[in-house]
Amino acid sequence: MAKNVAQSPLEKTCSMASLDQKLAMAKRCSHEGVVAGAKAAVVASIATAIPTLASARMLPWARANLNHTAQALIISTVAGAAYFIVADKTVLATARRNSFKQNPNIEA
Repeated sequence: MAKNVAQSPLEKTCSMASLDQKLAMAKRCSHEGVVAGAKAAVVASIATAIPTLASARMLPWARANLNHTAQALIISTVAGAAYFIVADKTVLATARRNSFKQNPNIEA
């Protein structure tokens, strides 16, 4: 049976403060993920562009089959994958680390 009891103003402000703190932590986690993902995408782009462009110039098969669109698709696919993988892992790791800090009964 649920009781219909009004919350006191102190309880409302405590819960709002807790929600604000959780929201701020979530924003920080997602921002860290975006930054880490962008860095990974830049590194992956460079690491993919050099061999892709070089092979398209030097190898006969690549020269015949990889036009500019295909080369761009290869590079952008690797960059996008790196971004999402690293951003997701960063957000999850940050959230896990923060959840361990909030619950002292769990040892990291």
